[in-house]
Amino acid sequence: MAKRGGYPGGMMPGNMNNLMKQAQKMQKQMEDTTKALEEKEYEAAAGGGVVKVKVSGKKELVEVHIDEEVVDKDDIEMLEDLIMAAVNEAFRMQSEDEKTEMGKITGGLGGGFPF
Repeated sequence: MAKRGGYPGGMMPGNMNNLMKQAQKMQKQMEDTTKALEEKEYEAAAGGGVVKVKVSGKKELVEVHIDEEVVDKDDIEMLEDLIMAAVNEAFRMQSEDEKTEMGKITGGLGGGFPF
């Protein structure tokens, strides 16, 4: 039987080069987007604004503001809950922004890229 020529997977060398260029372009876009996201800040509040927090795109808590009226030495637990709620909301905002921006690059392919 005659052996068929060609390339594994049916790809021509030119197509493979184009694919590599596209992957490199996508990698650069992802790196640039990651850098831009890390420089952003996200602010969230809880308790009608009596507790406000700011987190960085690097997922670091950078600022906490607590109104005097919410500080009650007999109810520290409520204050702790408000801080947690505000921080979690700020991180949720950061995560959603990251997902949206990366999705613009990957076309919704997900984060399974090694770069």
